[in-house]
Amino acid sequence: MNFMTRRRFLVWLVLPVLVLLASCGRQPAQREVPHSVEPERAVGVDILTGRVVSVADGDTITVLDANNVQHRIRLSGIDAPESHQAFGTQSKKNLSELVFGRDVTVIYEKTDQYGRLVGKIIVEGKDVNLAQVKSGMAWHYKEYQREQTPEDRELYARAEDEARAQHRGLWQDSNPVEPSQFRREQREERRSKSATEN
Repeated sequence: MNFMTRRRFLVWLVLPVLVLLASCGRQPAQREVPHSVEPERAVGVDILTGRVVSVADGDTITVLDANNVQHRIRLSGIDAPESHQAFGTQSKKNLSELVFGRDVTVIYEKTDQYGRLVGKIIVEGKDVNLAQVKSGMAWHYKEYQREQTPEDRELYARAEDEARAQHRGLWQDSNPVEPSQFRREQREERRSKSATEN
């Protein structure tokens, strides 16, 4: 493990504990939502805090920060069923129950091609992304697992295996289709339909 990987690993390990400790000392009525942390913070890892004002689907939310700026967040490490896919509605409902209207901390390192921050959502010290996988409402997104810490990679993979073994959520289906495959099939179908119309 090189120096940068070790630093990143330590940051991802320590940040949730710090967030939990910070939230324990505050009274809920006095809680204010600070703005996002300056980008110079620890090895490219940034923190945003705010309230969840919208849940688009099982892996995308909108957070309103203290400056009334909305941020679209794509939950890292997971891939939830699309809205019009089997278990898409249940996945969105589950995520809504976990985060909607609540103050969250987002730990992120990058922005995706759609301008969304890609991060881990923490509510009262709980990893919401992992909770979605544990409940069978999302896959561990193995295509991007290299972006996770070794601990998270192992936790998410184990959570998916357990959900599958227990037939939780989407694992009730005998042959669930991964969202990435579903999206590819949808694109091919649209291309094929467009080609026959022209």
